[in-house]
Amino acid sequence: MANNDEAFQADIKDLCEEFLKYNTIPTELYDKYQVKRGLRNADGTGVLAGMTTICNVHGYLVNEGEREPIDGKLVYRGIDVRDLVEGCEKEDRFGFEEAVYLLLFGKLPSKQQLTRFTELLGHSRELPETFTEDMIIKAPSPNVMNKMARGVLALYSYDPEAELKDIQSEMRKSIQLIARMPTMMVNAYQVKRRHYDNESMFFHPLNPDEGVAESILSTLRNDRQYTKEEARLLDLCLILHAEHGGGNNSTFSCRVLTSSGTDAYSAYAAAIGALKGPRHGGANIKVMQMLEYVKAGVKNWEDEEEVAAFLGKILRKEAGDGSGLIYGIGHAVYTKSDPRAVLLKANAEKLAKGTEYEAEFRLLESIERLAPQVFAEVTGNSKVMCANVDLYSGIVYKMLRIPVDLYTPLFSVSRMAGWCAHRMEELINGKRIMRPAYKAIAKPQSYIPLEQR
Repeated sequence: MANNDEAFQADIKDLCEEFLKYNTIPTELYDKYQVKRGLRNADGTGVLAGMTTICNVHGYLVNEGEREPIDGKLVYRGIDVRDLVEGCEKEDRFGFEEAVYLLLFGKLPSKQQLTRFTELLGHSRELPETFTEDMIIKAPSPNVMNKMARGVLALYSYDPEAELKDIQSEMRKSIQLIARMPTMMVNAYQVKRRHYDNESMFFHPLNPDEGVAESILSTLRNDRQYTKEEARLLDLCLILHAEHGGGNNSTFSCRVLTSSGTDAYSAYAAAIGALKGPRHGGANIKVMQMLEYVKAGVKNWEDEEEVAAFLGKILRKEAGDGSGLIYGIGHAVYTKSDPRAVLLKANAEKLAKGTEYEAEFRLLESIERLAPQVFAEVTGNSKVMCANVDLYSGIVYKMLRIPVDLYTPLFSVSRMAGWCAHRMEELINGKRIMRPAYKAIAKPQSYIPLEQR
């Protein structure tokens, strides 16, 4: 059997070599034909592909044709996310449910509406009967994101209205998916623990009276114990990850699929698949992996020269994962600051102070401070860059004792709110299938009969 496997792999290697001969496009052709790779213009701005009333991500001004860095703003339905967070903090209450309502409906809920909506989410968390046994336990996955994508697709089979796209049906699916995502995530993780990590798994009964952040911590932890401060910090993470405009990769994926007329479950599963990528939602895991490389490669974490020298090695692909990337630094839109990173950093600092995590937090601060300068020295590019949300979200999750396996799944749990809002907006206003153009550069060739090749 081993010989057969070796022969198979040899065949695959040969096929790959054959593939590369005829499928590599010269880089200079992208410039020649003015191809906007990544759907981005030459100045770094995004190609305008649509309009939205849901969110505005503001990170620079264009002055006399040039990008001018400014402090970043994240605006949900016209409301600065910082005001939303501060408002909930002042009233000493959780805010994710309010953020979800705002994103879906376009206005802040009244006290009565918020109470009713929160109760609706709480009572919608249960998965269909036998779903966990049939769709999660019987087919464990080493990656929780893949299991969640499969779970969302599988819900199609449990929904007699899966193909309906009227507003009432879509709203019902949105509420149920937003509520069920945490349940699927925790259940998929518990099964992964048992099957791949040889650890015990726990399935706790759901408590509809708990908020989303509370429910996640309650069902995730073996003893169900958590503090209000922990739940509040997780709630903040959920608010900040709930939405980020129509142009981000996963939301755009959701809108592209929606424009084709496909069902809701297919569109949302595609968004989860996009978010999994390390260039998108998977970046917070990469930050924590990078932090381990820095911790191991730098003897004195407080020596900025030593830290800077190691960051230079990362950029030159001499250290780290070999990608040449300093994860958690830089963003497609934000320049001087990412408001999500600013809020997370402030809260992470409070939680880390005086604990075993303080040294790691200070090291991340050094990376944030030194990375732009090192990047300019190594690459010759002095563009303005800042820490993005991923630089600090990982350590926040670590301090909350959330396993690395759930860093990106938690992102998807939160972002489902934004995806739902964008799908419904696309259904109402889009009206056309998204279909950009690709330049064909293959040269004409004649068909040659098989015996003459």
